[in-house]
Amino acid sequence: MSVTPAPARRGRPRRKPEDQDARKALIQAGLAQLTERGYASVALEEITAAAGVTKGSFYHYFPTKAAFGAALIDAYDAYFEDKLRRAFNRTDITPLARLTAFTEEAEAGMARFDFRRGCLIGNLGQEMGSLPEEFRSRLIAVFERWQNLTVSCLRDAQMAGEIGADHDPEALAELFWTGWEGAVLRTKLQRNPEPLRRFTDGFLRLARS
Repeated sequence: MSVTPAPARRGRPRRKPEDQDARKALIQAGLAQLTERGYASVALEEITAAAGVTKGSFYHYFPTKAAFGAALIDAYDAYFEDKLRRAFNRTDITPLARLTAFTEEAEAGMARFDFRRGCLIGNLGQEMGSLPEEFRSRLIAVFERWQNLTVSCLRDAQMAGEIGADHDPEALAELFWTGWEGAVLRTKLQRNPEPLRRFTDGFLRLARS
């Protein structure tokens, strides 16, 4: 009896598990390198060596360094948005305490690496003059997403009476992220948590006034 062969599947072939592992390793190595040193100063050879992937194989996953950078932005955004949501969605503490919980977790994350690693989005924003122009709108969109999540938290705080009725949660959220990124930069420079703590304390005093 003859057997009719199954029709070939259309569309993109599925990535093999080892392909997914290699891509993940490149992303992780890229995040580690760029949060510490920045985009322009890191060579692809350093990233591929850290990931255990050949440079030739790198181009199997990312056609250019710019495409790799865009993937890193997306990966960091997803990671950080999850961190924000977990903090802001807590129901066991007040809204402003949720914001404080986020800042404390972020400080602990920097401390694990001796305050050598900063925020990828903030780092890239500072390098924008030497980056692909397409990164600009991508970075702005990330900050806007984080800011919108913070607006919701601050509105909850206002409804709970933790923030004065005359405050604008949107303006406060923008101020928070502008100041927070500066505090992260200063913390990385000084390699101690005091800038993060001083900024958080000052922001909370302002919000409560």
